[in-house]
Amino acid sequence: MTREELYNNIQKKKSFLCVGLDADLTKIPAFLLEFEDPIFEFNKRIIDATKDYCVAYKPNTAFYEALGASGWESLRKTMEYVPKDIFTIADAKRGDIGNTSKLYAKAFFENLSADSVTVAPYMGEDSVKPFMEYPNKWVIVLGLTSNSGAVDFEMQVLHDGTQLFEHVIQKTCAWGTPDNLMFVVGATRPQMLEKVRKIAAEHFLLIPGVGAQGGSLEEVFKYGATKQVGLLVNASRSIIYASSGADFAEKAKQEAKKLQQEMEVLLRTKGLV
Repeated sequence: MTREELYNNIQKKKSFLCVGLDADLTKIPAFLLEFEDPIFEFNKRIIDATKDYCVAYKPNTAFYEALGASGWESLRKTMEYVPKDIFTIADAKRGDIGNTSKLYAKAFFENLSADSVTVAPYMGEDSVKPFMEYPNKWVIVLGLTSNSGAVDFEMQVLHDGTQLFEHVIQKTCAWGTPDNLMFVVGATRPQMLEKVRKIAAEHFLLIPGVGAQGGSLEEVFKYGATKQVGLLVNASRSIIYASSGADFAEKAKQEAKKLQQEMEVLLRTKGLV
């Protein structure tokens, strides 16, 4: 998917919502366990319920890999089921060098037909560039995460007074363009978005942490929005596990619609729709 196609969908739906498809066998409604593929059945109903309100879906591959071959099949069917005009993110956080990265890229871009994949940049340029060899595919690099362990490395101050995450984002920007490179920035550190935007002014940012993790949508938009929005705000648990009963899909729809409406208000305040 191209940047223009993604932006057009944001304008059309008045939404920059990404729904995280973190399907967990221990959390999905019990009645779904009677189906041949409970994970796919859950995802299918979530997609049907939320597709009018979001512009992206993000399955975290760990939830599927943990189930072995059947999990990968559930993931494949899920990616295939997502409407073609909705951006897909394989949240795999891969990062290795040479042929290994090439094969990771093949796995997600060719076999799963994902539009993007999340990548850890710790090993440097040659671990990221193989993912950029695919036209109209995106690399989403971990920039500033919202977990407590971010202080161990990402927040460390360098000799020039900048923080390590700033150096990582600045360096990575040279490897791609705003048309094929995004960054992950956690919603629980919204004011840090000002620093990010000074470095990556036009790049899209994938923002996890809104919803169950307590991140503020308003603050994320205030500090992170660009003239082309430039944001994909992810919500997972607050949407897909809004109910554990037979009405789970309807409750998911309500939560997704609520977030979309909040996003529409914010977009209108900046004249972006």
